[in-house]
Amino acid sequence: MPFRITSPIGPVLFLDDVAGSQLLLSALFITARDDEPPPIATAAGETRATRLAGYDHACVWRARFTLPADRQSEYSWNGATYAVTGDLTDDLRLAYVSCNGEEVGDMDREGSERNAMWERLKSEHQHRPFALMLHGGDQVYADEVTEGHELSHGWPERIPRDPSCAALDDLRHHLRERFLERYAALYAAPQFAWLCARVPSLMQWDDHDICDGWGTLRRSRTYSPVGQTLFAVARESFLVFQQATTDGDLPTRFADPEGQHMGWSVHGPDLRILAPDLRSERTRRQIMGMGGWAMMEAEARREVQGHTLLMSSVPLLGPRLSLLEALMVVIPRMQKYEDDLRDQWQSRAHRKEWRRMLRLVRDLARRDRHDITAVSGEIHLATRAVMDLGGGLHLNQLVASGIAHRAPPKGWARFLGALSWLGEDPLPEHPIRVQRLPGQPGRYIAERNYLVLERTAGNWTALWDLEASGMTEALHL
Repeated sequence: MPFRITSPIGPVLFLDDVAGSQLLLSALFITARDDEPPPIATAAGETRATRLAGYDHACVWRARFTLPADRQSEYSWNGATYAVTGDLTDDLRLAYVSCNGEEVGDMDREGSERNAMWERLKSEHQHRPFALMLHGGDQVYADEVTEGHELSHGWPERIPRDPSCAALDDLRHHLRERFLERYAALYAAPQFAWLCARVPSLMQWDDHDICDGWGTLRRSRTYSPVGQTLFAVARESFLVFQQATTDGDLPTRFADPEGQHMGWSVHGPDLRILAPDLRSERTRRQIMGMGGWAMMEAEARREVQGHTLLMSSVPLLGPRLSLLEALMVVIPRMQKYEDDLRDQWQSRAHRKEWRRMLRLVRDLARRDRHDITAVSGEIHLATRAVMDLGGGLHLNQLVASGIAHRAPPKGWARFLGALSWLGEDPLPEHPIRVQRLPGQPGRYIAERNYLVLERTAGNWTALWDLEASGMTEALHL
């Protein structure tokens, strides 16, 4: 049965950038193909939506408008009024989420179970509102979009060698429709929809937004006509549904207007949010290309006041996974997991690049004379680690994963905790230690979760909301 939109989905708010005392915002809508959403209304007037993308039975629209960045405000749409906290100047709260789905059968899950932690996050916002919501990767699990088409049904194990242009065009159409269906289902979920109409989002992608292990699969897969078609459609969908934009129209926070990589940064009062793109330029031998590194090095030279939040979709600090990686290579039935470990900064294939990133983070901290906080997802566990940067400065790694992905077995969390005892010091002068969450007995917590970041009187704290254990005590950063 063809996919249909029976009523408008949205508004979903995105932060395009911060300009002085203004939030530059976009509101995203998904409608039936022949419908146009009503305008956004603010104190400054009305803003009509413009069409971003068309599909067989749907259209995606965006309305750009501004709200104050120094006080609470509101906007109206379709007869409803939405309060937006919006104040970035003094005390504020940020939410961080990742891994909003699962690899297999995600579209078939029962809604209240799947979105239980979104419901908790909604309640937390109603109790004490968030100014922004950071989405750190795997906002959509697109692994099954390749099913149902003759060119891609065996992806990535089996791919045709020389498909025709007409067949590839048909594949592109198939994939675009499947990506639309997944994003529409996610954005229509009541818990998500309520929050994202009131809290502006900032998103950065990871592999499942394309397919499992994108960039660590063999070149024969990713550079094949099918692989390149999949990436092109995933990239278009990322821009449309996670950034409310298209090629040639990227918001000013993006480092590369041409979009060769999707790294971005936002600079607010005493706060920098820095989100390198760890997927667009990734290969089996590199995590970031020239564009990504140019962005990071430019930020390292920039004078910044206040705290830096670094969104690294894959955790920067963790246990000695290179030992596990070596073990998997020699055990045939474990080799299918090699790509999962090659995704990590700690992989033997990326060790030189990992050191480069850690030195760059150290230089960021030393220039600004502030600790750096890295927030990550990807591993479907909650954990944290600390790297001593010298001179009383630290890199705090906070992992919150996932908001909807069910937790792995507790034995896996215990195994990683045991592995972390071995230590991992890629820069010997800057030791790394995996540490416990406040009040928790283990170093890795196998529960669904999200992260709350709070700034009070200039001081930052972090709290994890764990599905079974509840909210942790505050961790001072």
